[in-house]
This record gives sequence, structure tokens and C-alpha cells, in this order.
Amino acid sequence: MKFRPNGLPKRAAITVVAALLMAGGGATPVSAGGGGAATYPPRHAGPSGDGTAVTPVGHRVTPAGHQTNLGELPLHAVFFPDRRHVLVANAGDGVQSLQVVDATTSTVTQTISYLPPESLSTGLAFSPDGTHVYVSGGGSNKIRVFGVSGARLTEQAPIPLPATANLSPTGLAVTPDGARLVVADQLTDAATVVDLATGHTNTITIGNAPYAVALSKDGRTAYVTNQGGNTVSVLDVRTGTPALLATITVGTHPNQLVLDQTGRTLYVSGGDSDQISVLDTAANRVVKTISLAPYENAQVGTNPAGLTLSPDGRRLYVANSGNNDVAVIDLNRGRVAGLIPTAWYPTSVLATAERLFVLNAKGLGAGPNPDGPNPYIDYPHSVEDPRWRAQFVGTMMVGTLSTIPLLRDDGRQLAGWTRQVADNNGFALADRVRGTAGNSVVPSRIGGSTPIEHVIYVVKEARPYDQMLGNLGKGNGDPSLALFGDDSKPNHYALSNRFVTLDNFYSNADVQAQGWNWAVAANSNLYTQQTWVGRHFRQTHPTPSESSDPVIAPNRNPADAYLWDRLASKGVSFRNYGFYVTPDAAGKMRAVDPTLDANTNADYMGFNPNCPDSAGTFPPQGSECLTPRIEEWKREFAGYVANSDLPTVQFVRLPNDNTFGNWPAKPVPSAYIGDNDWALGQLVDAVSHSKYWASTAIFVTEVDAQAGADHVSAHRTMSLVISPYTQTGKVDSTFYSTVSMLRTIELIVGIKPLTQFDAYATPMSASFTNRPDFTPYAAVKPTTSFTPVNPPYENDN
Repeated sequence: MKFRPNGLPKRAAITVVAALLMAGGGATPVSAGGGGAATYPPRHAGPSGDGTAVTPVGHRVTPAGHQTNLGELPLHAVFFPDRRHVLVANAGDGVQSLQVVDATTSTVTQTISYLPPESLSTGLAFSPDGTHVYVSGGGSNKIRVFGVSGARLTEQAPIPLPATANLSPTGLAVTPDGARLVVADQLTDAATVVDLATGHTNTITIGNAPYAVALSKDGRTAYVTNQGGNTVSVLDVRTGTPALLATITVGTHPNQLVLDQTGRTLYVSGGDSDQISVLDTAANRVVKTISLAPYENAQVGTNPAGLTLSPDGRRLYVANSGNNDVAVIDLNRGRVAGLIPTAWYPTSVLATAERLFVLNAKGLGAGPNPDGPNPYIDYPHSVEDPRWRAQFVGTMMVGTLSTIPLLRDDGRQLAGWTRQVADNNGFALADRVRGTAGNSVVPSRIGGSTPIEHVIYVVKEARPYDQMLGNLGKGNGDPSLALFGDDSKPNHYALSNRFVTLDNFYSNADVQAQGWNWAVAANSNLYTQQTWVGRHFRQTHPTPSESSDPVIAPNRNPADAYLWDRLASKGVSFRNYGFYVTPDAAGKMRAVDPTLDANTNADYMGFNPNCPDSAGTFPPQGSECLTPRIEEWKREFAGYVANSDLPTVQFVRLPNDNTFGNWPAKPVPSAYIGDNDWALGQLVDAVSHSKYWASTAIFVTEVDAQAGADHVSAHRTMSLVISPYTQTGKVDSTFYSTVSMLRTIELIVGIKPLTQFDAYATPMSASFTNRPDFTPYAAVKPTTSFTPVNPPYENDN
């Protein structure tokens, strides 16, 4: 990394490391060894027991200040008009809630909870006189209204929104005269103006997935971020009928926005472009951008979410959800002055002259869940059961509030914090390859040589490590949590034993909706993080997973966000079997992405538990089923062998270990596990008996770990690496995650990292050797019975 003599980087926006140098500090040295390892080698993901944690990516979490436990997934906070209390919206998966926090003591003084189907969202707005507060009802399609007495809230009759569609309101703002409420309608690509005296509404179409709202000082103009694109809509809201004045291009997937005290400058966080757009409100144009990249030429991944101004207007504080920090921007110089460490996934920040208040959506993470979900008994889920909420990864993480004191002369304090953030996230190494082993065939640099010429990337669904391999007999497993017997997964046992056992591998996702983005794009953005909960139990929001909507593409350019986009741009051949596809009218599998669709096997079924992974297990359960997945893959693989034209990368989906749970009349979970196991075994068998065995690595992982229990972490999952170069029988307990697997694949095929997360991740070099064992693998058909089906629910009539 090169800097000018005065310590400034070549580009106008200052980098974090440059800020450290200017502050007289330096990034904490990291140990060498290939590219080096993190200063604090993470052993397990989750809380560390000392107020710190490790994320599933491997980043350390060391929050500054005092920590207060909140509810599930706190996403937005505002001050009460007296600025002595804070109102928090917790919009999590199970119990959603509003909480009032005393800003002096950082204690929660009131909690108002909502169970499905009732819901909340991120919109919070006080009336100008402070007697009422309006709260977005999210999937409830209404605006909640509360009377305010001191710091006490009393719910009143809500304001219904038009019933023609579920608007799913998010951001809110009240005009200075208290007459009108401006609402961002996320699901209808619109904004609504509500007459607060009459309840009358008028709606106008704007951009994709509107999110946050800010009003001009005179209340005549509203600014709405369009989270699904890269624009801010400027609306005339002087009357009850809004009019579109302008559309301003900003950073990709804009999140929150804030207007300065003069009303002439608007700051907008670009969630997937890692920048702040500075808008001139008189000209309605961007006059400056401020980069939030943590080091020079960094990939995206900072993921700015909430932002606020200091009372004197000299600093802008930005909650960087991807890097677990708050960026402190010196507005006089237009650059990042330093970083403040937070807990995991900060989403909102408020400032007084003396302190910051930061919401951390995931707190210190999940940790173990030995009483986690069980597919035999956990459907339908009961979010009212506190035992269930305490052990399901989507509800067990406790959000927190960080109260961070600010010193008057905080240059030294800020420099220390910045060094801590850089150390936590490995910024000093930038995107250098970490921890590569000298005897590994995984290249230590992009473009390095390797005997591996073909990669098969297999993604399965939702299983944790212990549930699948807890009784393997080696590695860190808990046999009591191994739910399925040897008869249903003999190939998983054999493959882990013969090749390499990965007992410290984590899914970066909490649930499937985030998992697919992590699995193929190395990130999951704020839209996905905040909206999956609306689908999971409340059924009020479309799932953000595997969607054609560019709002979920977690990168600066949604058209270049996924692994297959990077392969195509480098001329690397690939074939798709079931990733990101849906059936057309003829039952053929189609991908909306034209690049992916052109390389997709249309006869290979995507996610559909009614269709078997393997032939000879349970029969198809619907007319929509095509050929069993592995049979179609084997047919095409045989053709590639015959023609000597195997693609460099294959994406293969084997989803049936997801099971149908205890859904009545569906095959029992063990049948699904056996079906999935038999398919995986046959895939490895076919490759290992082919001429491509000597040049192939098969990577297998789960898209998430949400569907079961694990004694180490609710994020720990089952993964395999199968190749002649991994046939060692050893246990590799290196800290790996989904992005480690991606980083390894990228190094093998010669492409750059997708984001900061796979750039940071340790590649799986330690799982490989340079002394191959070319012995082929013979698949074993599970002996479990495939005929039993689930009985009716006990309470069914």
C-alpha cells in the first residue's frame, strides 16, 4: 500500500489505514505465515464470555462504551424531543418491539411487544409538539400511533394505509406543522402522504424499494431513498397530493439520510457502494462523495446503514454494518477521521456532544444452541415459546445499545479505537491472501499455478455440524445432537472420514434468505437483513433470497455481484444446476440473470422438496417434478467426459436435506436426509471414476445452519472438501466460513474476491496437500427406509 509523503493516499477519500498514520499510530502487526493470520486467532464464532465476540466471518467484535441489551434485531432509533430518551424499533424474527431507553442511564424503561402477525418496521417519527409518535407497522400495513406523556408511550388507534396492496411502510417523517406524514412504501415502490387530521392518503410511484424519508426545514420537500436502486426521489409534499420534483443518482442501495442544520446539504449512505453521497438540496445534485472503504482499492463490504450529525454539525457519524464500526467523518476536510468499534452489525447511530448511541442488530452473536430446532417436532414453529426463541439462530441473538462517551479532545482516543477496528477486521493485510500452507495446491496468489482445473460447488440446505456429523468419532462433535443415524447418511460419514473433517466451519448467514447471497456473492445487504423476518413467520413480505430484484445484489453493480458474473467476465466456463432458478410455464428451470440462464441446465430442478435428489428413494410428489436431480447431473456429466469439455466450475444444488420437517403426509426427515446423502455420494463416485478426478475439487456446504442444534455455535455447519488432494483423513480445525470456501474457489480459478469478506477469509489451504491419493470413491446407498411419511399434527381435526 503506497502513500504520499504527507500520509495521504492517492485518492481524495482518506483510507482508514492512512487515518491511522496521520494519527501517529499504525495498524497492529499481524503474524506472518503465507499472508498472515489475524492477531487474535478466532477459535469459535459467537460470544467470548468477556464482552467481546467473533463473527462467523472471523472478525473480532470489541464494542466501545457501555452495552445495554435490547430486543431482537434493533434497526432504527430516534431521540425523544427532549433528547433525554431514545426510542428503539426492534424488528426481529419472533417478538418485535418498541423500547424506550433513558439516555442518561442507558436503561430500558418501557417495552411494547408484538407477536406475529403484528409487526413493526424502521419508521419512527415524533410530532412537532412531542405529544405523539408514529411508527411504521411494516407488514401490518398501517402506521401505529402512540400518545407520549413524558417518556411513556400509550398506543392509540392506528392509521390504516390503502388496502389495495401491502405497502409495507418503512421510513416516516412528519411535516413541521404537524399536518402531514410522509411514508416510504417499500413493497409498492411508492411514497404516501397522510393527512393526519383526516387520515386521507395520496400515493405516488417513485423508485425501487423506498426506505428512508427526510423533510426539508420548511416541510415542503421530502427526500426518499430508493433502497432497491441508486436514487433519491425528491417530492413536493406541500399539499396532500405529492409530486415528483427530481430523481438524484447516489450510491448503490441507499439506506438512511440526514439533512444538515442549514437544510442545504443532505447526506445519504450508499449501503452497497460504501460511500456517503453529499447532495446540494438547492440544485438537487450530488456535489461530493466520501469513501468509506477501509483500505486502498478495497472491495465493497463496509455496508453503511444509519448516520447522524454531531450537534455542532462538524462531524458525520456513520454506522458501518459490515465492518462493525462507526465512521467519524470530519466534514470540514471531507474525509474519515477515524473509526469506533461497535458490536456486531450496527444499524443506527445518534449523537449528543458528549456521547454516541449505537444500535447493534446482532449484539455479540448467537453461540451454541444445543436445544435448537428439530425437524421432527418443530413445525409449525411457536414464536411464543421462549425456549424455542432462545435456541433458534434467527431469534436467539440479543440486540444491544452501545453508549459511547466522547472526549472533548478525542484525537488520541479516536486513534486507539481506529487501531482496534483495523485489528479486528484485518485491514492492515487488505486483500492479501492469508494463511496459505506451503504444501498446499491452493494458489497463494491470484493466477498462481495449481493442478486443480475443475471445481464443483455443491450447496445444500440448513444443517448444522453436530446434527450431521456430531457422532463421526473424530473432530469436535457432540454425539447426543447427531439427529440422523448412520443408515441415513453413510456417504457424509465416509467422505468426511476419508477426505478431511471440517469441524470449525461456519455459515455466514443466519437463515436461508441471507445464505444464498453469502454463498454466491460473499455478502448480504441491509435490505436482506431487515426484510427476511417479514417472510419467515409473518408471511407479509416476499423472501429476499434468490430474487431477480437487484435490491438484494450485495455489490456496487448489481449486474456484477455474483460469482458467475466474475467467471463470465474472465472467460471462465461454468454450468449451473439449480442455483437461482424458477420454473417457467413448461416446467423448465430458468434464471432471470441472462448470464446465469445461458449456462443453466433447464432440466435440473431447483428448490422443490416434492422432487427427489436421487432416483430410487421416495417417489416424486407432484406433477411439476422433472428427472431426479442427480440423474440429470450424471447424464450431462457423462457427456462432458465423452466430449472432453467439462466446464471449469459447476454449481450444483442438492437441497433435500432441508426436509419437509414434520409436515403431514410428507416423507419423514430421515428419508430426505438419505435421499440427499445418496445423491452426494453418487456425484463423488461419478467424478472419482472419471478422467477428471485428478484435476477436480468438490466443495460442499450448507447455505445456512438454522434447522438444527449445535454445541459450539448456531452458525456452525457441515462442509466437505473432496479431491485427491484432500484425501488425507485428517481433521482441519482452522476457522473457516462460507467466504473461506469462496476465497479458495476464487484462488483456484484465478479471480479476485467479490467483497471485503472473502478477501479477509482464510482460504482452505490447510485442508489440501500436494501429495494426492487418486483412489476413487464408491458411493453407498443409505439403508434407511424411504417410505414412512409424517402423521397428522396431534391437534388436527
